[in-house]
Amino acid sequence: MTVNKSTTVRSQPWWPQQALLRATFRTLEPLAPGLAARLGTNLWCTPPRPRHRSNGAAALAPGSRFTVPVPGFGSPVVAESWGQGPVAYVLHGWGGWRGQLTALVGPLVAAGYRVVALDGPGHGETGAGRMGRRRTTLVELAEALAAVAAVAGPAHAVVAHSGGAVATVLAMRAGLAVDRLVFIAPMPRPMSYLDTFAATVGAGPRTQARLRRRLEAVVDRPLEAFDLPGWAARADHLPPLLVIHDQGDRQVRHADGYTLTTSWRGARLQTTNGLGHRRILTDPRVAAWTVAFVAQETSRLQQSA
Repeated sequence: MTVNKSTTVRSQPWWPQQALLRATFRTLEPLAPGLAARLGTNLWCTPPRPRHRSNGAAALAPGSRFTVPVPGFGSPVVAESWGQGPVAYVLHGWGGWRGQLTALVGPLVAAGYRVVALDGPGHGETGAGRMGRRRTTLVELAEALAAVAAVAGPAHAVVAHSGGAVATVLAMRAGLAVDRLVFIAPMPRPMSYLDTFAATVGAGPRTQARLRRRLEAVVDRPLEAFDLPGWAARADHLPPLLVIHDQGDRQVRHADGYTLTTSWRGARLQTTNGLGHRRILTDPRVAAWTVAFVAQETSRLQQSA
């Protein structure tokens, strides 16, 4: 579920050096492709640690911290809330944490919303999910969102970054009701990066076939279930969606955000330039667009574009 697997492999200090990793996969391909697939699954399901621990958090007073147990998880999900009113959930992406979205909290609270942010399993302050240690899946992130919403109240809106968009839709498909959605730099087809990941680590065809089967077993569904545009094109009822994506995003292609927008009936796209994949979360225009859309102020959204 990591966006750019080649970048991720190089950024993980606890993983082997890339040359050694590729040599390992090449050796295992003819001898033990099942073992190689197990190693690949562990790597794929290990989120990178955030490079920056704060995105505007210093300017925001701490919220009310609470925890929510999830059946099967090794530790409860850590969440934090601010303000009063209809609930707007903010959800980080793969390898992120709730502090990355704090620049959105103040404007949403000022607009009259209770904002709830959470750390998925293996992210931020939340400990292990079902896979133990630091491994997790977007399915578990979806379960964490649903569990927090069951405690904190119905979701007027969910604002999700990157892989958090996939997790949000997975939670919706499992029963989470959401009135409005904002996806920032969404990763609508995470499994499309699996081939890149396999090439990066040097996984051969036998390993790749087993890796796909192992991943499907881990998430208990076909990999096609993570194809958001395909699902949206077939869905009968979809909440209003705003997609905000940077033209120069080097981790998740802007074209992916565009494809999701065109597949999701009634969705709209706001494009930025020069903000990349993470700085987009701190831009004041993004916060303004988000608040306007969550508040259903479409005229204000058009004026600020």
